[in-house]
Amino acid sequence: MLEELSEKGFTKQQLTEFQKLLNAENSDLYDVLAYIAFNSNILERKDRAERAKIYLNNYDLKQQEFLNFVLNQYVKQGVDELDETKIGDLLVLKYHAIADAKKELGDIATIRNTFIGFQIYLYDKRVAI
Repeated sequence: MLEELSEKGFTKQQLTEFQKLLNAENSDLYDVLAYIAFNSNILERKDRAERAKIYLNNYDLKQQEFLNFVLNQYVKQGVDELDETKIGDLLVLKYHAIADAKKELGDIATIRNTFIGFQIYLYDKRVAI
């Protein structure tokens, strides 16, 4: 979505300015854009993360612990923490080594599927209400 907006002349800096104008620095650009386009509520990341936690019970306890860690990073650092390229950094931050993360969570494919699969719950319309 950000690439398409960039192609249409909207820079990330301009979108960040929208966030500031709406006092939504602790929200995702998704919420800001939904507010502008559809007059939707702007959720803060902490609220979005908290609402998504109801889906943690779909995962085993070790996965839940990792996903809670990811959600906390998302709340503190922003939506970029959910980028697929951040998986390795998050695993090292949490487990100190990829090998240790694999002992806890399974192979890389399983970890990746857990990391990416859970993110749908952050933006599930039933959660965002």
